[in-house]
Amino acid sequence: MSEVKVSVTFRHTEPTDALKRYAEEKVHRIGKYFSRPLAAHVVLSVDSKDLQVAEVELHTHGTVIHGKEQTEDLYSAIDLMMDKIERQVKKQKGKIKLGRRRAKA
Repeated sequence: MSEVKVSVTFRHTEPTDALKRYAEEKVHRIGKYFSRPLAAHVVLSVDSKDLQVAEVELHTHGTVIHGKEQTEDLYSAIDLMMDKIERQVKKQKGKIKLGRRRAKA
């Protein structure tokens, strides 16, 4: 499990420690898929009264993975966004393993 350096930015909303901690905890879970340190930038914003957006840009070694989700609640947007990121990370890792397997044969 590697360390994930997380920075959280708030746009058009008041920054709260609870939201910041929640986003950081969710992003730190991605570290279990990597052996090297990672960097992540999370942007939490409110576009309108009903639309709240969570975005993340995950910088892995050699790849940038981006996810964006919008819902009525920032907590659910963070959850959905991290589900997307986790699927992308698993897909990426599968491609790397498959490439190694094909290269040896």
